[in-house]
Amino acid sequence: MIRSSTATWHGPGQTGEGRLTAESNKLLASPFNFRGRFSTETDNINPEELIAAAHAIDFVMKLSFVLGEAGFVASSLTTTAHINFVNGSITDSHLVLFAVIPGIDRCSFDACVKEAELTCPVSRALKVKITTEAKLEE
Repeated sequence: MIRSSTATWHGPGQTGEGRLTAESNKLLASPFNFRGRFSTETDNINPEELIAAAHAIDFVMKLSFVLGEAGFVASSLTTTAHINFVNGSITDSHLVLFAVIPGIDRCSFDACVKEAELTCPVSRALKVKITTEAKLEE
């Protein structure tokens, strides 16, 4: 399986503008630019939030499979991924998980979370420091 997205850029680095379209068309000609990458005051998307989205999606999906293999089904898994971009490099990804999983003990939960953190495809692709803060709710 191959997935794709297309980015088009016009103009110089600091003042140019681009558009991104993803294969699913959920991102259809979405704008991006220099200001949008380095400012929180913009409606434009940026690469780091897209990587964060990919990591959050992939982690919760992988965790659901890991839990299933361990005999558990989550009622809810909510993850926020925080991508740290410093001096032109992505340095780490911090995952914050809130989970509701009936019948699971803390030891089994922690083991499943660690396995998903280490083995989800986006974690493996990033090759940066990955940390997870996992909260199990009753």
